[in-house]
Order: sequence, then C-alpha cells, then structure tokens
Amino acid sequence: MSREGGIVKRRGEKLSLLERYLAVEIEIEFKACLYFFCILFFYSMYRLMCGSAEASILHMGEMIVLTYGMGYFQKYVLAGFDEADRMGIRETGFLFLCVGIYAAVSWLGAWFDRRLPVTFFYAFYMALAYVCGFLVYKIKRALDAKRLNEDLRAFQRRDAAEEDGNS
Repeated sequence: MSREGGIVKRRGEKLSLLERYLAVEIEIEFKACLYFFCILFFYSMYRLMCGSAEASILHMGEMIVLTYGMGYFQKYVLAGFDEADRMGIRETGFLFLCVGIYAAVSWLGAWFDRRLPVTFFYAFYMALAYVCGFLVYKIKRALDAKRLNEDLRAFQRRDAAEEDGNS
C-alpha cells in the first residue's frame, strides 16, 4: 500500500475518481465537524459565563458554514497545511491566516458580542486547536507507518518461509 495525497492505494490499483472525491470529502467533513465542535464548545462556555443557557441558531449556522468553507480553503488553497510533516514557517503563516479568518468572522458575526478580549482568547484557543490537530495527524502518521512496517516484516517472513518450504 502507498499513500498519495493522503489517500491509500492498494498494490498497483488506482483509486477511481469517485473514490478520490469521497476520500477528500470525508477528510473535509471530519475536520469541519471537529472544528465546529471546538468552536461550539468555546461559544457555549462563553454563553454560560455570561449567564445564558441559550445559543443563537444563526451563530451556529455561521459556524458550520465557516468550518466547511475553511475545510475547502485549507485543502485546495493552502494544500492541507495542517497535515504537513512539520510545522515550518509556511505552515505557521497558514495557521495564523486561518485563525485570523475565524476571529474576523466571529467578530463580524458578533458571536462574542464584539468583546475584544474574548475574541483574542478565542483566536488563541483556535490556534491551540490547530496545533493539537497537527500533532494528532503527526502521531497518526507515525502509528500508521509503524503498523505498515510491522505488516511488511510479517509479509517478508511469511514469503521467506514459503520459499524455504518450496526448496
């Protein structure tokens, strides 16, 4: 198996156009849900701290549309920077760009009543969410590589045992 653009291919088989499309859509869907949860958690805690147990459906709609839009923007314009092997200058710049967009939309949508300290804290929180996501993807790649190497060693041992049995 090999990885090509985050998509796993089986020995010599190419993924169909539909399979590639679905793989990308699932990636974007997963990230949108993850970031929406992060944003909604922050928003909910803010609302509770302000003494309200109610949330605006309009705000939640803006949040989910934003997370999907950012998913497509990150994938097609920023080349999936949050899944990079390392967090270099380019990736850090993209991270700040995305955090800035999230903070700007939260300000324009008045999610946090245009309170500047809360918006700055939210931006910090989103930066932390991106860094955590980067680390999760990095750890997952390392674990996948370890599992694939173990599978390869087992295959090589089995192949060697079969050759010895045929000799």
